Amino acid sequence: MAFAPRGPEASFFHVLDQHRASLLAALRRGGGEPAGRGTRLASRFEDSVGLHMVSHCTTRKIKSDSPKSVKNFALILKILSMIYKLVQSNTYATKRDIYYTDSQLFGNQTVVDNIINDISCMLKVPRRSLHVLSTSKGLIAGNLRYIEEDGTKVTCTCATAVAVPSNIQGIWNLITDAKFLLIVEKDATFQRLLDDNFCNKMSPCIMVTGKGVPDLNTRLLVKKLWDTFHIPVFTLVDADPHGIEIMCIYKYGSMAMSFEAHNLTVPAIRWLGLLPSDIKRLNIPKGTLIPLTKRDQMKLDSILKRPYVACQPFWRKEMEIMADSKMKAEIQALSFLSSDYLSRVYLPNKLKFGGWI
Repeated sequence: MAFAPRGPEASFFHVLDQHRASLLAALRRGGGEPAGRGTRLASRFEDSVGLHMVSHCTTRKIKSDSPKSVKNFALILKILSMIYKLVQSNTYATKRDIYYTDSQLFGNQTVVDNIINDISCMLKVPRRSLHVLSTSKGLIAGNLRYIEEDGTKVTCTCATAVAVPSNIQGIWNLITDAKFLLIVEKDATFQRLLDDNFCNKMSPCIMVTGKGVPDLNTRLLVKKLWDTFHIPVFTLVDADPHGIEIMCIYKYGSMAMSFEAHNLTVPAIRWLGLLPSDIKRLNIPKGTLIPLTKRDQMKLDSILKRPYVACQPFWRKEMEIMADSKMKAEIQALSFLSSDYLSRVYLPNKLKFGGWI
Protein backbone atom coordinates (compact mmCIF):
# COMPACT_ATOMS: atom_id res chain seq x y z
CA MET A 1 0.00 0.00 0.00
CA ALA A 2 1.22 3.50 -0.75
CA PHE A 3 1.67 5.45 2.46
CA ALA A 4 3.87 8.41 1.63
CA PRO A 5 6.25 8.74 4.63
CA ARG A 6 9.49 6.82 4.47
CA GLY A 7 11.24 5.96 7.70
CA PRO A 8 14.51 4.24 8.62
CA GLU A 9 16.25 1.53 6.64
CA ALA A 10 14.84 -1.98 7.05
CA SER A 11 17.76 -2.98 9.29
CA PHE A 12 16.56 -0.45 11.90
CA PHE A 13 13.55 -2.68 12.60
CA HIS A 14 15.54 -5.92 12.98
CA VAL A 15 15.04 -6.22 16.77
CA LEU A 16 11.41 -5.13 16.45
CA ASP A 17 10.82 -7.83 13.85
CA GLN A 18 12.38 -10.41 16.16
CA HIS A 19 10.12 -9.24 18.97
CA ARG A 20 7.07 -9.58 16.74
CA ALA A 21 8.14 -13.08 15.77
CA SER A 22 8.33 -14.06 19.45
CA LEU A 23 4.87 -12.59 20.08
CA LEU A 24 3.43 -14.57 17.17
CA ALA A 25 5.11 -17.74 18.43
CA ALA A 26 3.54 -17.17 21.88
CA LEU A 27 0.13 -16.73 20.24
CA ARG A 28 0.53 -20.00 18.34
CA ARG A 29 1.32 -21.73 21.64
CA GLY A 30 -1.84 -20.21 23.05
CA GLY A 31 -0.05 -18.19 25.70
CA GLY A 32 0.93 -14.63 26.47
CA GLU A 33 3.02 -13.64 29.45
CA PRO A 34 4.92 -15.99 31.78
CA ALA A 35 2.45 -17.93 33.93
CA GLY A 36 0.97 -16.19 36.93
CA ARG A 37 -2.32 -16.06 38.78
CA GLY A 38 -3.79 -14.30 41.74
CA THR A 39 -7.12 -13.57 43.33
CA ARG A 40 -8.60 -10.40 44.73
CA LEU A 41 -12.23 -9.57 45.34
CA ALA A 42 -14.33 -10.49 42.29
CA SER A 43 -11.48 -10.40 39.79
CA ARG A 44 -8.82 -12.93 38.90
CA PHE A 45 -5.61 -12.36 37.02
CA GLU A 46 -4.62 -14.55 34.08
CA ASP A 47 -1.49 -13.69 32.11
CA SER A 48 -3.18 -14.14 28.71
CA VAL A 49 -6.26 -12.04 29.59
CA GLY A 50 -5.49 -9.67 32.45
CA LEU A 51 -7.92 -8.97 35.27
CA HIS A 52 -11.23 -10.67 34.61
CA MET A 53 -14.34 -11.38 36.67
CA VAL A 54 -14.72 -14.80 38.25
CA SER A 55 -17.99 -16.69 37.99
CA HIS A 56 -18.50 -17.01 41.74
CA CYS A 57 -18.08 -13.31 42.52
CA THR A 58 -20.06 -11.46 45.17
CA THR A 59 -23.33 -9.97 43.94
CA ARG A 60 -25.72 -7.38 45.33
CA LYS A 61 -29.50 -7.24 45.05
CA ILE A 62 -31.56 -4.17 44.19
CA LYS A 63 -35.18 -4.55 45.21
CA SER A 64 -38.21 -2.60 44.05
CA ASP A 65 -39.83 -2.82 47.51
CA SER A 66 -36.81 -1.61 49.48
CA PRO A 67 -36.77 2.08 50.47
CA LYS A 68 -32.98 2.10 50.17
CA SER A 69 -32.84 0.88 46.59
CA VAL A 70 -36.21 1.76 45.08
CA LYS A 71 -34.87 4.84 43.27
CA ASN A 72 -31.88 2.95 41.85
CA PHE A 73 -34.23 0.15 40.75
CA ALA A 74 -36.41 2.68 38.93
CA LEU A 75 -33.40 4.26 37.22
CA ILE A 76 -32.17 0.86 36.04
CA LEU A 77 -35.61 0.10 34.56
CA LYS A 78 -35.70 3.49 32.83
CA ILE A 79 -32.28 2.98 31.22
CA LEU A 80 -33.16 -0.62 30.31
CA SER A 81 -36.25 0.65 28.49
CA MET A 82 -34.11 3.17 26.59
CA ILE A 83 -31.62 0.44 25.67
CA TYR A 84 -34.48 -1.74 24.43
CA LYS A 85 -35.68 1.05 22.12
CA LEU A 86 -32.13 1.62 20.83
CA VAL A 87 -31.65 -2.07 20.03
CA GLN A 88 -35.10 -2.37 18.46
CA SER A 89 -34.52 0.62 16.19
CA ASN A 90 -30.84 -0.28 15.57
CA THR A 91 -29.75 3.19 16.64
CA TYR A 92 -27.07 4.31 19.06
CA ALA A 93 -26.81 6.88 21.85
CA THR A 94 -23.96 8.12 24.00
CA LYS A 95 -24.03 7.97 27.78
CA ARG A 96 -24.25 11.74 27.68
CA ASP A 97 -27.37 11.53 25.46
CA ILE A 98 -29.01 9.23 28.00
CA TYR A 99 -28.17 11.55 30.88
CA TYR A 100 -29.70 14.56 29.15
CA THR A 101 -33.00 12.78 28.48
CA ASP A 102 -33.77 13.54 32.15
CA SER A 103 -30.83 15.19 33.86
CA GLN A 104 -32.90 16.13 36.91
CA LEU A 105 -33.94 12.53 37.49
CA PHE A 106 -30.44 11.10 37.10
CA GLY A 107 -28.76 13.87 39.08
CA ASN A 108 -25.32 13.50 37.52
CA GLN A 109 -23.49 11.70 34.73
CA THR A 110 -21.77 9.26 37.10
CA VAL A 111 -25.12 7.72 38.04
CA VAL A 112 -25.82 6.90 34.38
CA ASP A 113 -22.28 5.59 33.82
CA ASN A 114 -22.48 3.24 36.80
CA ILE A 115 -25.91 1.89 35.89
CA ILE A 116 -24.84 1.18 32.30
CA ASN A 117 -21.77 -0.68 33.58
CA ASP A 118 -24.00 -2.65 35.98
CA ILE A 119 -26.41 -3.58 33.17
CA SER A 120 -23.52 -4.61 30.92
CA CYS A 121 -22.08 -6.76 33.70
CA MET A 122 -25.48 -8.21 34.66
CA LEU A 123 -26.31 -9.22 31.07
CA LYS A 124 -22.70 -10.30 30.41
CA VAL A 125 -22.50 -8.34 27.16
CA PRO A 126 -20.15 -5.55 26.03
CA ARG A 127 -21.52 -2.04 26.42
CA ARG A 128 -21.62 -1.51 22.64
CA SER A 129 -24.07 -4.47 22.41
CA LEU A 130 -26.44 -2.29 24.42
CA HIS A 131 -26.11 0.32 21.63
CA VAL A 132 -24.65 2.75 24.16
CA LEU A 133 -21.47 4.51 23.05
CA SER A 134 -18.93 6.65 24.84
CA THR A 135 -17.70 9.97 23.52
CA SER A 136 -14.09 9.41 22.45
CA LYS A 137 -11.33 11.60 23.81
CA GLY A 138 -8.41 9.66 22.32
CA LEU A 139 -6.39 10.49 19.20
CA ILE A 140 -4.64 8.38 16.57
CA ALA A 141 -1.99 9.18 13.95
CA GLY A 142 0.30 7.33 11.57
CA ASN A 143 0.13 4.49 9.10
CA LEU A 144 -3.51 3.38 9.23
CA ARG A 145 -6.61 3.40 7.06
CA TYR A 146 -10.08 2.11 7.87
CA ILE A 147 -13.74 2.51 6.97
CA GLU A 148 -16.30 3.59 9.55
CA GLU A 149 -19.68 1.91 9.92
CA ASP A 150 -21.42 4.59 7.81
CA GLY A 151 -18.94 4.08 4.96
CA THR A 152 -16.72 7.07 5.73
CA LYS A 153 -13.13 6.34 4.66
CA VAL A 154 -10.52 7.50 7.18
CA THR A 155 -6.84 7.89 6.33
CA CYS A 156 -4.65 8.65 9.33
CA THR A 157 -1.46 10.59 8.66
CA CYS A 158 1.82 11.27 10.41
CA ALA A 159 1.25 15.03 10.40
CA THR A 160 -2.06 15.42 12.20
CA ALA A 161 -4.16 13.27 14.50
CA VAL A 162 -7.74 12.13 14.06
CA ALA A 163 -10.22 11.34 16.83
CA VAL A 164 -10.62 7.73 17.90
CA PRO A 165 -13.95 6.48 16.46
CA SER A 166 -16.92 6.30 18.83
CA ASN A 167 -18.01 2.90 17.50
CA ILE A 168 -14.92 0.71 17.32
CA GLN A 169 -16.99 -2.39 16.62
CA GLY A 170 -18.27 -0.77 13.45
CA ILE A 171 -14.94 0.05 11.78
CA TRP A 172 -13.73 -2.34 9.11
CA ASN A 173 -11.21 -2.89 6.32
CA LEU A 174 -8.31 -1.79 8.54
CA ILE A 175 -5.05 -1.51 6.58
CA THR A 176 -1.54 -0.75 7.82
CA ASP A 177 2.14 -1.46 7.19
CA ALA A 178 3.08 -0.34 10.71
CA LYS A 179 6.00 -2.00 12.45
CA PHE A 180 4.75 -1.01 15.90
CA LEU A 181 2.06 0.82 17.85
CA LEU A 182 3.11 3.43 20.41
CA ILE A 183 0.66 4.35 23.17
CA VAL A 184 1.49 7.80 24.56
CA GLU A 185 0.14 8.64 28.00
CA LYS A 186 -0.29 12.40 27.66
CA ASP A 187 -1.70 14.52 24.87
CA ALA A 188 1.07 17.12 25.30
CA THR A 189 3.74 14.47 24.64
CA PHE A 190 1.74 13.05 21.73
CA GLN A 191 1.47 16.50 20.12
CA ARG A 192 5.17 17.17 20.69
CA LEU A 193 6.07 13.93 18.89
CA LEU A 194 3.88 14.98 15.97
CA ASP A 195 5.53 18.42 15.92
CA ASP A 196 8.97 16.77 15.93
CA ASN A 197 7.92 14.66 12.91
CA PHE A 198 8.60 11.49 14.92
CA CYS A 199 5.85 9.52 13.20
CA ASN A 200 7.39 10.25 9.79
CA LYS A 201 10.93 9.50 10.92
CA MET A 202 9.87 6.15 12.43
CA SER A 203 7.45 5.31 9.63
CA PRO A 204 5.70 2.98 9.28
CA CYS A 205 4.17 3.20 12.75
CA ILE A 206 0.96 4.10 14.58
CA MET A 207 0.63 6.40 17.59
CA VAL A 208 -2.34 6.55 19.98
CA THR A 209 -3.07 8.64 23.06
CA GLY A 210 -5.91 8.33 25.53
CA LYS A 211 -5.04 11.75 26.96
CA GLY A 212 -4.33 10.34 30.41
CA VAL A 213 -6.52 7.57 31.81
CA PRO A 214 -7.86 5.98 28.61
CA ASP A 215 -11.55 5.99 27.76
CA LEU A 216 -13.26 2.79 26.66
CA ASN A 217 -13.00 3.55 22.93
CA THR A 218 -9.24 4.11 23.05
CA ARG A 219 -8.77 0.80 24.86
CA LEU A 220 -11.06 -0.94 22.35
CA LEU A 221 -9.08 0.53 19.46
CA VAL A 222 -5.73 -0.63 20.87
CA LYS A 223 -7.22 -4.09 21.38
CA LYS A 224 -8.64 -4.16 17.84
CA LEU A 225 -5.30 -3.11 16.33
CA TRP A 226 -3.52 -5.84 18.28
CA ASP A 227 -6.08 -8.52 17.35
CA THR A 228 -6.03 -7.48 13.69
CA PHE A 229 -2.30 -6.99 13.05
CA HIS A 230 -0.38 -8.49 16.00
CA ILE A 231 2.31 -5.82 15.81
CA PRO A 232 4.40 -4.90 18.89
CA VAL A 233 2.61 -2.47 21.21
CA PHE A 234 4.61 -0.14 23.48
CA THR A 235 3.71 2.43 26.12
CA LEU A 236 5.38 5.77 26.76
CA VAL A 237 4.36 7.05 30.19
CA ASP A 238 5.76 9.27 32.93
CA ALA A 239 8.07 7.55 35.41
CA ASP A 240 5.55 7.91 38.19
CA PRO A 241 2.86 5.71 39.82
CA HIS A 242 0.08 7.39 37.83
CA GLY A 243 1.81 6.62 34.52
CA ILE A 244 2.41 3.01 35.57
CA GLU A 245 -1.27 2.72 36.54
CA ILE A 246 -2.34 3.91 33.08
CA MET A 247 0.01 1.42 31.42
CA CYS A 248 -1.47 -1.37 33.56
CA ILE A 249 -5.00 -0.44 32.46
CA TYR A 250 -4.05 -0.92 28.80
CA LYS A 251 -2.16 -4.12 29.49
CA TYR A 252 -4.11 -5.84 32.25
CA GLY A 253 -7.38 -3.93 32.60
CA SER A 254 -9.09 -2.53 35.68
CA MET A 255 -11.24 -3.92 38.46
CA ALA A 256 -14.18 -1.75 37.32
CA MET A 257 -14.18 -3.25 33.79
CA SER A 258 -12.96 -6.75 34.66
CA PHE A 259 -16.20 -8.26 33.31
CA GLU A 260 -15.13 -7.12 29.82
CA ALA A 261 -11.41 -7.89 30.06
CA HIS A 262 -11.38 -10.20 27.03
CA ASN A 263 -12.42 -7.27 24.83
CA LEU A 264 -10.13 -4.65 26.35
CA THR A 265 -6.76 -5.94 27.51
CA VAL A 266 -3.54 -6.44 25.54
CA PRO A 267 -1.12 -8.43 27.76
CA ALA A 268 1.50 -8.29 24.97
CA ILE A 269 2.09 -4.57 25.70
CA ARG A 270 5.64 -3.64 26.70
CA TRP A 271 6.95 -0.72 28.76
CA LEU A 272 9.18 1.38 26.51
CA GLY A 273 9.69 4.38 28.76
CA LEU A 274 10.19 6.49 30.72
CA LEU A 275 11.85 3.88 32.96
CA PRO A 276 13.00 4.93 36.44
CA SER A 277 16.37 3.33 35.65
CA ASP A 278 16.69 5.66 32.64
CA ILE A 279 16.81 8.63 34.99
CA LYS A 280 20.15 7.55 36.45
CA ARG A 281 21.46 6.07 33.21
CA LEU A 282 20.94 9.34 31.34
CA ASN A 283 22.20 11.51 34.21
CA ILE A 284 19.01 13.51 34.38
CA PRO A 285 19.63 16.24 37.00
CA LYS A 286 17.88 15.87 40.36
CA GLY A 287 16.53 19.38 39.93
CA THR A 288 14.19 18.12 37.19
CA LEU A 289 12.83 15.30 39.38
CA ILE A 290 9.77 15.52 41.65
CA PRO A 291 9.52 13.98 45.14
CA LEU A 292 6.89 11.25 45.52
CA THR A 293 3.90 12.43 47.51
CA LYS A 294 2.28 10.29 50.19
CA ARG A 295 -0.47 9.52 47.70
CA ASP A 296 2.15 8.48 45.12
CA GLN A 297 3.77 6.13 47.60
CA MET A 298 0.41 4.56 48.48
CA LYS A 299 -0.36 4.06 44.78
CA LEU A 300 3.07 2.52 44.16
CA ASP A 301 2.68 0.16 47.13
CA SER A 302 -0.74 -0.86 45.83
CA ILE A 303 0.60 -1.66 42.34
CA LEU A 304 3.50 -3.68 43.77
CA LYS A 305 1.00 -5.91 45.58
CA ARG A 306 -1.03 -6.70 42.46
CA PRO A 307 -0.93 -10.28 41.17
CA TYR A 308 0.41 -9.46 37.71
CA VAL A 309 3.54 -7.81 39.13
CA ALA A 310 4.64 -11.26 40.31
CA CYS A 311 5.17 -12.30 36.68
CA GLN A 312 6.84 -9.02 35.71
CA PRO A 313 10.19 -9.02 37.58
CA PHE A 314 11.66 -6.24 35.42
CA TRP A 315 8.65 -4.04 36.10
CA ARG A 316 8.99 -4.74 39.82
CA LYS A 317 12.65 -3.79 39.72
CA GLU A 318 11.83 -0.46 38.05
CA MET A 319 9.14 0.30 40.60
CA GLU A 320 11.49 -0.57 43.44
CA ILE A 321 14.04 1.87 42.00
CA MET A 322 11.35 4.54 42.13
CA ALA A 323 10.34 3.59 45.67
CA ASP A 324 13.96 3.64 46.90
CA SER A 325 14.72 7.01 45.30
CA LYS A 326 11.38 8.50 46.44
CA MET A 327 11.46 10.52 43.22
CA LYS A 328 9.42 10.58 40.02
CA ALA A 329 9.97 12.15 36.61
CA GLU A 330 7.82 13.36 33.77
CA ILE A 331 8.75 12.57 30.18
CA GLN A 332 9.48 16.28 29.74
CA ALA A 333 12.53 15.84 32.00
CA LEU A 334 14.34 14.51 28.92
CA SER A 335 14.18 17.98 27.37
CA PHE A 336 16.97 18.98 29.76
CA LEU A 337 19.32 16.90 27.58
CA SER A 338 18.02 18.63 24.43
CA SER A 339 14.66 19.95 23.30
CA ASP A 340 14.11 17.07 20.85
CA TYR A 341 15.98 14.35 22.78
CA LEU A 342 12.80 12.26 23.19
CA SER A 343 12.04 12.01 19.47
CA ARG A 344 15.58 12.24 18.07
CA VAL A 345 17.55 9.98 20.44
CA TYR A 346 15.60 8.34 23.26
CA LEU A 347 12.77 6.62 21.38
CA PRO A 348 14.75 5.69 18.23
CA ASN A 349 17.46 4.03 20.34
CA LYS A 350 14.90 2.20 22.46
CA LEU A 351 13.15 0.88 19.38
CA LYS A 352 16.31 -0.04 17.50
CA PHE A 353 18.08 -1.84 20.34
CA GLY A 354 15.12 -3.37 22.19
CA GLY A 355 15.04 -1.10 25.21
CA TRP A 356 11.64 -2.26 26.45
CA ILE A 357 10.56 -4.51 29.29
